[in-house]
Amino acid sequence: MPHKIHTDSATGKVSMMYVGEPPWHGLGTQLSGPATAAEAIQAANLNWRVVKKPIYAVEGLVRQRIPDKFAVVREDKWGRSDCSVFGIVGTGYTPLQNEEAFQFFDPIVGKNAAIYHTAGALGEGERVWILAKLPSDIRVVGDDIAHKYLLLSNSHDGNSSVQIKFTPIRVVCQNTLTMALSQGPTLRVVHTRDLRERLRNAEKSLGLIHRRFNELEEAFVAMAQVRLNEARLAEYLKLVFPDPPEPHDRPDMARAAKDRAWAEYFFVHGKGNDREGVTGTLWAAYNGIAEYVDHRQFERRPNWRWAMANSSTGADSERLKSAWFGEGYLVKARAYRVAEDNLNRWLN
Repeated sequence: MPHKIHTDSATGKVSMMYVGEPPWHGLGTQLSGPATAAEAIQAANLNWRVVKKPIYAVEGLVRQRIPDKFAVVREDKWGRSDCSVFGIVGTGYTPLQNEEAFQFFDPIVGKNAAIYHTAGALGEGERVWILAKLPSDIRVVGDDIAHKYLLLSNSHDGNSSVQIKFTPIRVVCQNTLTMALSQGPTLRVVHTRDLRERLRNAEKSLGLIHRRFNELEEAFVAMAQVRLNEARLAEYLKLVFPDPPEPHDRPDMARAAKDRAWAEYFFVHGKGNDREGVTGTLWAAYNGIAEYVDHRQFERRPNWRWAMANSSTGADSERLKSAWFGEGYLVKARAYRVAEDNLNRWLN
């Protein structure tokens, strides 16, 4: 399944909804306008609940309960052949149901402060996301702008917390410009018994959204004022894609060199990087890395013409997951952090 969007094996229903333009894979239910949490859940086919079921070890005629261990499964599929086990968890794990995750956004959606943009589930349904678009934009330089989004992700596999990420998306090329959430307050809630109370407290703290996006806009504008010569560009890319600690690790050395070469290519040829005020700047370098990570990195082909020709086919099965949650997210967060850490030095 190249797109990794969950499709129910019994009904064939795709677990995704979207507002506006269809996604690249063309799947999901299209809504014409803003939706309530209940409408978004229904459209994305996420109107199911998860439950914890005890685990037993069976050997011959002996059946013994494994203490303090539970399997997380869909309640409506329990006992069926297509019932997947999302994860193994302990006694203290508290599931967050899909409707509860959506309701977290309802207060700001209801105040016309955001609209549900996309929502869905990945894999077998173990990871659910909601992407809400805020009304205002980030204007970096000229007509180069980024839309503001909040991404809430919830995992039913017991391996990650409920997370809310600030994810601006550059309009000209749809790159996800990930903010380095390791700095400053992070909206992250683990699945413990007081999960719902802490989610309510996190909801109250959403007043920091505009402040965080204002900080991000200031950083982007400053990046566009930093000119990168050949030496400075090489320094930036080596900080983002460093050589491995062991100089004899040839595969990792080669990969780091390849990553820097691709990022340098998109610094010059990336979408929107030829615009006035963007060309040759740190902003162009940061966007070049984001474009490479979001659309090219995992195709792993030596010929850039092949990569450009196949960039929209969905050949990489991990693109969305990586861009939002995995390796791609970490690379873009590091690219932002390195740029921010060196802004004052490079502006002078």
